[in-house]
Amino acid sequence: MTKEPAPLIRTRGLTKDYGATTALDGLDLDVLPGQIVGLLGENGCGKTTLLKILAGVLSGYTGEVSIAGHSPGPQSKAHVSFLPDASFLADGVRVSYCLELYQDFFADFDAQKARDLISFFGLGESMRLKEMSKGMREKVQVALAMSRRAQVFLLDEPISGVDPAAREVILDGILRNLAEDSLLLIATHLIHDLEPALDAAVMMRHGQVVLQGQVDDLRAEHSASLDQIFKETYR
Repeated sequence: MTKEPAPLIRTRGLTKDYGATTALDGLDLDVLPGQIVGLLGENGCGKTTLLKILAGVLSGYTGEVSIAGHSPGPQSKAHVSFLPDASFLADGVRVSYCLELYQDFFADFDAQKARDLISFFGLGESMRLKEMSKGMREKVQVALAMSRRAQVFLLDEPISGVDPAAREVILDGILRNLAEDSLLLIATHLIHDLEPALDAAVMMRHGQVVLQGQVDDLRAEHSASLDQIFKETYR
């Protein structure tokens, strides 16, 4: 009998408040390696807060958190590649500078993979970010984030705010050469675009998990697409 692998992400009773607002409310979650998982929910349900805690960039929470076998911090960050929902690169720099920056900053950064992705996206290394559309900038950030040899990839709304054609190309880039044993956790409310790529889904509401499972199991159980299940859950 094959032993199930240990979760790469595990939380127990995870709670995070912003003043009087509770963003995460006793969240329990296990996510296994080797999967593409959709973190689904309405704006304000806690998706971004969860990803920031897992990425080690947000503290002040209570409860237990383990990612790649470590509590969030310097050791976990060595295994986690995080793409935030806001641009984190300076407007005036060229793509070539961004590649050099990542190579200096991350020991596991694969510069050749990043260059291949930049080329796949139809971009040039001499281009400046301030001359790019939002979709083009998103492609640069995806190329950087997905070119680390990480165990866990955390992507916050990587295809929101761009047109449908750009969404498809960005998604293709994200999935290109993804290691079989890594975990890709994508926060989104654009379920229809992502559903074909997902192995599993986690639906959140009011800082808690309301539904979780393998996508095929959820579709069979509800006799509906993931998009339809999502709409029914949040009606």
